[in-house]
Amino acid sequence: MIEHIPVLLDEIIKYLNCMGNKVIVDCTIGEGGHAEKILENLGSSGILLGIDQDQDALVAARKRLASFGERVVLIWDNFTNLEKILKEKGIEKIDGILFDLGISSLQLNRRDRGFSFLKEGPLDMRMNKAQKINASELINKTSYKELQNIIYELGEKRWARRIARAIVRERGKGPVTTTTQLARIIERAVPYRGRIHPATRAFQALRIEVNRELENLKEILPQAVDSLRKGGRICIVSYHSLEDRIVKNSFKEFARQGRIEILTKKPIISQEEEIRMNPRSRSAKLRVGERI
Repeated sequence: MIEHIPVLLDEIIKYLNCMGNKVIVDCTIGEGGHAEKILENLGSSGILLGIDQDQDALVAARKRLASFGERVVLIWDNFTNLEKILKEKGIEKIDGILFDLGISSLQLNRRDRGFSFLKEGPLDMRMNKAQKINASELINKTSYKELQNIIYELGEKRWARRIARAIVRERGKGPVTTTTQLARIIERAVPYRGRIHPATRAFQALRIEVNRELENLKEILPQAVDSLRKGGRICIVSYHSLEDRIVKNSFKEFARQGRIEILTKKPIISQEEEIRMNPRSRSAKLRVGERI
Protein backbone atom coordinates (compact mmCIF):
# COMPACT_ATOMS: atom_id res chain seq x y z
CA MET A 1 0.00 0.00 0.00
CA ILE A 2 1.23 3.48 -0.89
CA GLU A 3 0.90 5.96 1.96
CA HIS A 4 -1.53 8.79 1.30
CA ILE A 5 0.41 12.05 1.01
CA PRO A 6 -1.60 15.24 0.41
CA VAL A 7 -0.37 17.16 -2.63
CA LEU A 8 0.85 20.80 -2.45
CA LEU A 9 -0.18 20.86 1.21
CA ASP A 10 1.74 23.94 2.37
CA GLU A 11 0.68 25.94 -0.66
CA ILE A 12 -2.98 25.05 -0.19
CA ILE A 13 -2.94 25.99 3.50
CA LYS A 14 -1.31 29.31 2.62
CA TYR A 15 -3.77 30.21 -0.14
CA LEU A 16 -6.89 28.97 1.66
CA ASN A 17 -6.05 31.48 4.39
CA CYS A 18 -7.88 29.26 6.86
CA MET A 19 -6.67 30.86 10.10
CA GLY A 20 -9.48 31.74 12.51
CA ASN A 21 -13.01 30.54 13.08
CA LYS A 22 -13.99 29.98 9.49
CA VAL A 23 -16.08 27.51 7.53
CA ILE A 24 -14.08 25.56 4.96
CA VAL A 25 -15.42 22.94 2.55
CA ASP A 26 -13.20 20.14 1.26
CA CYS A 27 -15.19 18.87 -1.70
CA THR A 28 -12.92 15.85 -2.26
CA ILE A 29 -11.92 14.96 1.27
CA GLY A 30 -10.54 11.53 0.38
CA GLU A 31 -8.48 10.17 3.25
CA GLY A 32 -8.43 13.54 4.99
CA GLY A 33 -4.83 14.63 4.47
CA HIS A 34 -5.59 18.21 3.46
CA ALA A 35 -8.53 18.38 5.88
CA GLU A 36 -6.38 17.44 8.87
CA LYS A 37 -3.96 20.31 8.21
CA ILE A 38 -6.82 22.74 7.56
CA LEU A 39 -8.41 21.84 10.90
CA GLU A 40 -5.09 22.30 12.69
CA ASN A 41 -4.97 25.86 11.34
CA LEU A 42 -8.62 26.76 11.94
CA GLY A 43 -9.67 28.40 15.19
CA SER A 44 -11.34 26.41 17.95
CA SER A 45 -14.78 27.20 16.52
CA GLY A 46 -13.76 26.67 12.90
CA ILE A 47 -15.74 24.07 10.95
CA LEU A 48 -14.76 21.83 8.06
CA LEU A 49 -17.33 20.16 5.81
CA GLY A 50 -15.87 17.18 3.99
CA ILE A 51 -17.67 15.84 0.93
CA ASP A 52 -16.87 12.65 -0.96
CA GLN A 53 -18.83 10.26 -3.14
CA ASP A 54 -16.59 7.36 -2.12
CA GLN A 55 -17.81 5.74 1.10
CA ASP A 56 -14.46 3.99 1.65
CA ALA A 57 -12.74 7.38 1.62
CA LEU A 58 -15.16 8.73 4.23
CA VAL A 59 -14.44 5.77 6.51
CA ALA A 60 -10.71 6.56 6.29
CA ALA A 61 -11.29 10.29 6.80
CA ARG A 62 -13.54 9.70 9.81
CA LYS A 63 -10.79 7.70 11.53
CA ARG A 64 -8.11 10.24 10.69
CA LEU A 65 -10.12 13.25 11.82
CA ALA A 66 -11.83 11.73 14.87
CA SER A 67 -9.89 13.90 17.32
CA PHE A 68 -11.50 17.07 15.90
CA GLY A 69 -14.95 15.93 17.04
CA GLU A 70 -17.92 18.03 15.97
CA ARG A 71 -15.73 20.50 14.09
CA VAL A 72 -15.79 17.99 11.22
CA VAL A 73 -18.95 17.23 9.25
CA LEU A 74 -18.57 14.41 6.71
CA ILE A 75 -21.06 14.03 3.88
CA TRP A 76 -21.49 11.17 1.39
CA ASP A 77 -22.55 12.91 -1.80
CA ASN A 78 -21.38 14.22 -5.15
CA PHE A 79 -19.87 17.68 -4.84
CA THR A 80 -22.20 18.89 -7.61
CA ASN A 81 -24.85 18.99 -4.86
CA LEU A 82 -22.91 21.62 -2.90
CA GLU A 83 -25.71 24.20 -2.97
CA LYS A 84 -28.20 21.68 -1.56
CA ILE A 85 -25.73 20.47 1.09
CA LEU A 86 -25.02 23.97 2.38
CA LYS A 87 -28.72 24.79 2.49
CA GLU A 88 -29.45 21.61 4.49
CA LYS A 89 -26.69 22.52 6.96
CA GLY A 90 -27.99 26.07 7.36
CA ILE A 91 -24.82 27.63 5.92
CA GLU A 92 -25.27 30.73 3.78
CA LYS A 93 -21.67 31.46 2.81
CA ILE A 94 -18.30 29.80 3.32
CA ASP A 95 -14.76 31.11 3.72
CA GLY A 96 -12.88 28.64 1.59
CA ILE A 97 -13.35 25.67 -0.69
CA LEU A 98 -10.88 23.02 -1.88
CA PHE A 99 -10.96 20.53 -4.74
CA ASP A 100 -8.22 17.90 -5.08
CA LEU A 101 -9.36 16.30 -8.31
CA GLY A 102 -8.64 12.91 -9.83
CA ILE A 103 -8.06 9.55 -8.26
CA SER A 104 -6.90 8.96 -4.68
CA SER A 105 -4.21 6.56 -3.51
CA LEU A 106 -6.88 4.63 -1.59
CA GLN A 107 -8.82 4.01 -4.80
CA LEU A 108 -5.72 3.24 -6.85
CA ASN A 109 -4.27 0.76 -4.36
CA ARG A 110 -7.34 -1.45 -3.98
CA ARG A 111 -7.59 -4.06 -6.71
CA ASP A 112 -11.32 -4.54 -6.12
CA ARG A 113 -11.95 -0.94 -7.23
CA GLY A 114 -10.54 -1.61 -10.69
CA PHE A 115 -8.69 1.66 -11.24
CA SER A 116 -5.21 0.23 -11.80
CA PHE A 117 -4.10 -2.07 -14.61
CA LEU A 118 -1.11 -3.14 -12.52
CA LYS A 119 -3.32 -5.34 -10.34
CA GLU A 120 -5.86 -7.99 -11.33
CA GLY A 121 -9.32 -6.80 -10.40
CA PRO A 122 -12.84 -6.25 -11.70
CA LEU A 123 -13.13 -3.57 -14.37
CA ASP A 124 -15.06 -1.17 -12.17
CA MET A 125 -13.60 2.37 -11.80
CA ARG A 126 -16.64 3.83 -10.01
CA MET A 127 -15.79 6.44 -7.39
CA ASN A 128 -19.30 5.98 -6.03
CA LYS A 129 -19.95 2.24 -5.78
CA ALA A 130 -23.71 2.88 -5.66
CA GLN A 131 -23.55 4.15 -9.24
CA LYS A 132 -24.94 1.71 -11.82
CA ILE A 133 -22.58 2.15 -14.78
CA ASN A 134 -19.04 0.83 -14.35
CA ALA A 135 -16.10 0.47 -16.73
CA SER A 136 -17.01 -3.08 -17.73
CA GLU A 137 -20.47 -1.93 -18.81
CA LEU A 138 -18.87 0.86 -20.80
CA ILE A 139 -16.31 -1.40 -22.47
CA ASN A 140 -18.74 -4.15 -23.41
CA LYS A 141 -21.83 -2.19 -24.45
CA THR A 142 -20.56 1.04 -26.02
CA SER A 143 -20.42 1.21 -29.82
CA TYR A 144 -17.06 1.21 -31.58
CA LYS A 145 -17.47 4.84 -32.66
CA GLU A 146 -18.42 6.08 -29.19
CA LEU A 147 -15.64 4.06 -27.57
CA GLN A 148 -13.15 5.53 -30.00
CA ASN A 149 -14.38 9.04 -29.24
CA ILE A 150 -14.10 8.51 -25.47
CA ILE A 151 -10.52 7.25 -25.74
CA TYR A 152 -9.58 9.99 -28.21
CA GLU A 153 -11.12 12.92 -26.37
CA LEU A 154 -10.28 11.90 -22.80
CA GLY A 155 -7.02 10.01 -23.07
CA GLU A 156 -5.13 8.52 -25.97
CA LYS A 157 -5.51 10.62 -29.11
CA ARG A 158 -2.93 8.85 -31.25
CA TRP A 159 -4.06 5.25 -30.85
CA ALA A 160 -7.78 5.65 -30.13
CA ARG A 161 -9.01 3.87 -33.25
CA ARG A 162 -6.62 0.98 -32.85
CA ILE A 163 -7.47 0.52 -29.16
CA ALA A 164 -11.23 0.73 -29.75
CA ARG A 165 -11.00 -1.72 -32.63
CA ALA A 166 -9.00 -4.20 -30.52
CA ILE A 167 -11.51 -3.96 -27.65
CA VAL A 168 -14.48 -4.55 -29.93
CA ARG A 169 -12.74 -7.52 -31.53
CA GLU A 170 -11.90 -9.11 -28.17
CA ARG A 171 -15.33 -8.55 -26.61
CA GLY A 172 -16.79 -10.38 -29.59
CA LYS A 173 -15.13 -13.52 -28.18
CA GLY A 174 -16.47 -12.86 -24.66
CA PRO A 175 -16.93 -9.96 -22.23
CA VAL A 176 -13.93 -7.94 -21.05
CA THR A 177 -14.27 -7.96 -17.27
CA THR A 178 -10.88 -7.44 -15.58
CA THR A 179 -8.24 -4.72 -15.47
CA THR A 180 -5.40 -6.95 -16.61
CA GLN A 181 -7.50 -8.38 -19.43
CA LEU A 182 -8.10 -4.89 -20.81
CA ALA A 183 -4.46 -3.91 -20.27
CA ARG A 184 -3.30 -6.93 -22.32
CA ILE A 185 -5.69 -6.01 -25.13
CA ILE A 186 -4.24 -2.50 -25.25
CA GLU A 187 -0.65 -3.78 -25.00
CA ARG A 188 -1.17 -5.94 -28.07
CA ALA A 189 -2.77 -3.05 -29.97
CA VAL A 190 -0.32 -0.23 -29.18
CA PRO A 191 3.48 -0.08 -29.44
CA TYR A 192 5.13 0.07 -26.03
CA ARG A 193 7.60 2.94 -26.11
CA GLY A 194 9.18 4.90 -23.28
CA ARG A 195 8.26 4.69 -19.59
CA ILE A 196 4.51 5.24 -19.92
CA HIS A 197 2.51 2.03 -20.15
CA PRO A 198 0.29 2.00 -23.28
CA ALA A 199 -2.82 1.41 -21.16
CA THR A 200 -2.29 4.48 -18.96
CA ARG A 201 -4.20 7.08 -20.97
CA ALA A 202 -6.94 4.69 -22.09
CA PHE A 203 -7.64 3.78 -18.43
CA GLN A 204 -7.70 7.49 -17.61
CA ALA A 205 -10.24 8.09 -20.37
CA LEU A 206 -12.53 5.30 -19.17
CA ARG A 207 -12.34 6.48 -15.56
CA ILE A 208 -13.20 10.05 -16.52
CA GLU A 209 -16.15 8.87 -18.60
CA VAL A 210 -17.50 6.43 -16.00
CA ASN A 211 -17.49 9.12 -13.30
CA ARG A 212 -18.50 12.07 -15.53
CA GLU A 213 -15.53 13.93 -14.09
CA LEU A 214 -15.35 16.77 -16.60
CA GLU A 215 -19.10 17.35 -16.64
CA ASN A 216 -19.16 17.43 -12.84
CA LEU A 217 -16.27 19.90 -12.73
CA LYS A 218 -18.00 22.28 -15.14
CA GLU A 219 -21.20 22.02 -13.11
CA ILE A 220 -19.66 22.69 -9.70
CA LEU A 221 -17.41 25.66 -10.44
CA PRO A 222 -20.15 28.34 -10.61
CA GLN A 223 -21.76 26.90 -7.46
CA ALA A 224 -18.42 26.92 -5.65
CA VAL A 225 -17.70 30.57 -6.47
CA ASP A 226 -21.24 31.64 -5.53
CA SER A 227 -20.95 29.86 -2.17
CA LEU A 228 -17.99 32.02 -1.10
CA ARG A 229 -18.35 35.14 0.99
CA LYS A 230 -16.34 38.20 -0.06
CA GLY A 231 -12.65 37.44 0.41
CA GLY A 232 -13.27 33.68 0.44
CA ARG A 233 -10.83 31.53 -1.53
CA ILE A 234 -11.27 28.67 -3.99
CA CYS A 235 -8.32 26.27 -4.47
CA ILE A 236 -8.35 23.62 -7.18
CA VAL A 237 -5.69 20.97 -7.81
CA SER A 238 -5.89 19.25 -11.19
CA TYR A 239 -3.77 16.46 -12.62
CA HIS A 240 -4.24 16.52 -16.38
CA SER A 241 -4.70 19.13 -19.08
CA LEU A 242 -8.42 18.46 -19.59
CA GLU A 243 -9.23 19.40 -15.99
CA ASP A 244 -6.76 22.26 -15.85
CA ARG A 245 -8.14 23.82 -19.04
CA ILE A 246 -11.66 23.85 -17.60
CA VAL A 247 -10.45 25.47 -14.37
CA LYS A 248 -8.27 28.01 -16.18
CA ASN A 249 -10.99 29.09 -18.62
CA SER A 250 -13.68 29.16 -15.92
CA PHE A 251 -11.52 31.34 -13.67
CA LYS A 252 -10.90 33.73 -16.56
CA GLU A 253 -14.63 33.98 -17.21
CA PHE A 254 -15.44 34.51 -13.52
CA ALA A 255 -12.77 37.23 -13.37
CA ARG A 256 -14.20 38.91 -16.48
CA GLN A 257 -17.61 38.90 -14.78
CA GLY A 258 -16.13 40.53 -11.68
CA ARG A 259 -16.85 37.53 -9.46
CA ILE A 260 -13.28 36.58 -8.52
CA GLU A 261 -9.72 37.81 -8.60
CA ILE A 262 -7.28 35.21 -9.88
CA LEU A 263 -4.44 34.88 -7.35
CA THR A 264 -2.33 32.48 -9.42
CA LYS A 265 -1.57 33.95 -12.82
CA LYS A 266 0.27 30.72 -13.56
CA PRO A 267 -0.58 27.44 -11.82
CA ILE A 268 1.50 26.46 -8.81
CA ILE A 269 3.36 23.19 -9.31
CA SER A 270 5.25 20.86 -7.01
CA GLN A 271 8.94 21.38 -6.38
CA GLU A 272 11.61 18.71 -6.78
CA GLU A 273 11.63 17.69 -3.10
CA GLU A 274 7.88 17.06 -3.04
CA ILE A 275 8.00 15.15 -6.32
CA ARG A 276 10.75 12.94 -4.91
CA MET A 277 8.65 12.21 -1.80
CA ASN A 278 5.36 11.90 -3.69
CA PRO A 279 5.61 11.10 -7.44
CA ARG A 280 1.84 11.69 -7.84
CA SER A 281 2.47 15.39 -7.27
CA ARG A 282 4.51 15.64 -10.49
CA SER A 283 1.46 16.47 -12.61
CA ALA A 284 -0.41 18.55 -10.01
CA LYS A 285 -1.41 22.13 -10.81
CA LEU A 286 -2.96 24.45 -8.24
CA ARG A 287 -5.09 27.44 -9.26
CA VAL A 288 -6.58 29.87 -6.75
CA GLY A 289 -9.23 32.57 -6.89
CA GLU A 290 -10.62 35.03 -4.34
CA ARG A 291 -14.25 36.12 -4.24
CA ILE A 292 -14.74 39.82 -4.92
